[in-house]
Amino acid sequence: MDIMYKTTAVSTRGRNGKVVVKDSQLEFSMTPPVEMGGKPEEQKTGVNPEQLFAAGYAACFGSALQHVIREKKLPIPTPSVEVTVGIGKNDSGGFELAVEIVALISGLDQAAADEVVNQAHYVCPYSNATRGNIEIKVSAKVS
Repeated sequence: MDIMYKTTAVSTRGRNGKVVVKDSQLEFSMTPPVEMGGKPEEQKTGVNPEQLFAAGYAACFGSALQHVIREKKLPIPTPSVEVTVGIGKNDSGGFELAVEIVALISGLDQAAADEVVNQAHYVCPYSNATRGNIEIKVSAKVS
């Protein structure tokens, strides 16, 4: 692979610490969700890895979706993408993620929207990195 871009993030103290992304303005506190031992009053002052993963995946999948739409020359509005990330214990005593991706598309019928979303799932680098490793549900919601 010919790498086009790299970035580095540094985490101190994991879910209860701080993250700094080098060569950027990103610097933030990490706060575990209440369901994983976090304090309710801290939920608005920090983020957790699942929120960051959901944000990155949503943006990346959105770009992959736009790429497919451009390639197909479809004259439709830019879709929105909603990504939900869950974390839970697995059978081995560790943890794993599950992802649900919903693309909100207008200007296409359901079959065409499903096709575009499935193609984007094979273009998206996040999808390619996670395929076969975690449960991912991909769907299109036509408006």
